Amino acid sequence: MKTLNLAILGSTHGTVMMGLLDAIAQGQLPAQIQVVISNKEDAPILTRAREHQLEAIFIDPAGLSREEYDQQLSEKMKEKNVDLILLIGYMRILTKQFVQQWPQRVMNIHPSLLPEFAGRMDQDVHQAVLNAKKTETGCTVHYVTEQIDEGPIVLQKHCIVAAHDNVESLKARVQALEKEALIEAIIHYNSTDLDNH
Repeated sequence: MKTLNLAILGSTHGTVMMGLLDAIAQGQLPAQIQVVISNKEDAPILTRAREHQLEAIFIDPAGLSREEYDQQLSEKMKEKNVDLILLIGYMRILTKQFVQQWPQRVMNIHPSLLPEFAGRMDQDVHQAVLNAKKTETGCTVHYVTEQIDEGPIVLQKHCIVAAHDNVESLKARVQALEKEALIEAIIHYNSTDLDNH
């Protein structure tokens, strides 16, 4: 199994990235994170990346069209010889051109059991789960396509929604699953013939 070159796009805290770093350090995940890129200069994910001696880049979206911005992303990915791009709390919608340049090489982790609560982000998802009085939730790893949260599902992880749960407790439980799910999804990706990607 080859060592995959990973790129991470993130706008928030990058909690799930820490799980990947642990798995890489422990030899569970044959991969290396080549670059972490954010559209927010003060994103905690960039600080965390720098603390772990990873290349962390802020690309300023100001004055750029979405297509121009994503072209800069794509050029950076090519420069780093990236195999797989991971969206971890990335608060931008990727353009059609970017997705077409990286077919089945962009994975997103979504904090619900898609297709339920597609199109929502972060705490909004967990609040929607509670409002709907669901007894089960979880997370989904899927390939990114032009349709938001509708790409082919790689895998899902499930957990209960307890009677006493609030947004914070539910988010913590789902985030723990997200780490496991993303690690498994990357290993699965690596175990298939890379020529097919």
